[in-house]
Amino acid sequence: MTHDDDTTGSTGARWPRRAALAVAFALLGAVRLVVPAAPPSAPAVVRPLQPLIDATPAGTTLRLSPGLYAGPAVIAKPMVLRGGGRATIDGGGVGTVLAVEADGVTVSGLTLRGSGDRNDGIDAALRLAGANGIVEDLMIEDCLYGIQLQQANGNIVRRNRITSKNLPEERRGDAIRLWYSTGNLVEANDIFRVRDGFAIHAPGNRLVGNTVADSRYGVQILQSTDIEIRANRFDGNAVGMMVVFSEDVAIEGNFIRSGRDIAGQGLVLKDASRVRVLSNDLVANSVAVYLDGSPGDPDDTNLFRANRIAFSGTAVMLHSSLAGNLFEANAFTGNHGEVVVRGGGTALKSVWRDNHWDAFEGFDRDGDGIGDTPFEVWAWADRLWMDVPDAQFFRSSPTLSLIDFAERLTLAAEPRLILRDPKPRMGTAAP
Repeated sequence: MTHDDDTTGSTGARWPRRAALAVAFALLGAVRLVVPAAPPSAPAVVRPLQPLIDATPAGTTLRLSPGLYAGPAVIAKPMVLRGGGRATIDGGGVGTVLAVEADGVTVSGLTLRGSGDRNDGIDAALRLAGANGIVEDLMIEDCLYGIQLQQANGNIVRRNRITSKNLPEERRGDAIRLWYSTGNLVEANDIFRVRDGFAIHAPGNRLVGNTVADSRYGVQILQSTDIEIRANRFDGNAVGMMVVFSEDVAIEGNFIRSGRDIAGQGLVLKDASRVRVLSNDLVANSVAVYLDGSPGDPDDTNLFRANRIAFSGTAVMLHSSLAGNLFEANAFTGNHGEVVVRGGGTALKSVWRDNHWDAFEGFDRDGDGIGDTPFEVWAWADRLWMDVPDAQFFRSSPTLSLIDFAERLTLAAEPRLILRDPKPRMGTAAP
């Protein structure tokens, strides 16, 4: 009984507390807790660049602190503009981001972005129309053209990283364009996803140690003379180099691989004379060297010496039987076809000497490093595809190989001699 009374009494004592807790939880459930949202981050401060340039005395340095600056802007006096790698100039999608119209200007360590998108106006990251300037260590992005040199002489353009707008390849601009500008050194630039890496319509310029990838032309030279292209890398472009109506071009020590396209070409010479092609690696191209009307002057010679031409569909293709090309001490390795001449012609008017041909089947019995017999290329049935383009589908097929074997065995038709190297080298090293 006492136990019952105690229980009853205890329950009665706890009831008010339970009722109070229930009411409290109900009230909490009805309350809406509101947490204030974080204040939006403050918008980036964009400072206009032109007033800063205008306030800088001629011959002095304007150092931009990290941040965002508004273009377009024009430099019309000798000065130095430095960004230290953390200053960005945005053109706002209109025209050219930065124009240099004075001699002796240095532009360094900036990001340039947001040019216009008009090809007719050559909207660029930077337009240089002065002499004896330096353009270096720029990051160029979302600009139609990269750096435009227009009647600008004696400048240095180096260590810039350039890409174009996100457009189809044919609608992009060129990374570095030299127009009526001479005596410029363009070196160690890194270029990718543009239309043409270099578009040159100017004499007396040097391209050294640059890289161009994933673009249309690595270099396109038009109506120019005295051009040096040395130690560059052109990788994965539709065409590595194209030299058109130009003379006295030195192409030395470059790596050229145009394997992106089944029609990719390494080096194209069109009506080009006195071109010196020395010690280059032309690897994995559909056509490594294509000669069309070159040399343009029949009294001139184009020299190909000490190059490695390897693993390509065709090593050398000639558009005609034109004379004036000298091939010596080159290494032809792993190519499907050594030489092709369009229109049923031959390469006998070109000079071939001291080259290494991995397709050579002769011997060197006296051990002097020279084959005992000449290396010759004949137009047997297996080269039907040279004259009939549609037959390329059957290259190296068992059927064509069988027809070729039967033709060589029976001499049913007289073959045509395409090429003759009287002293083929047994090794790949240049003499």
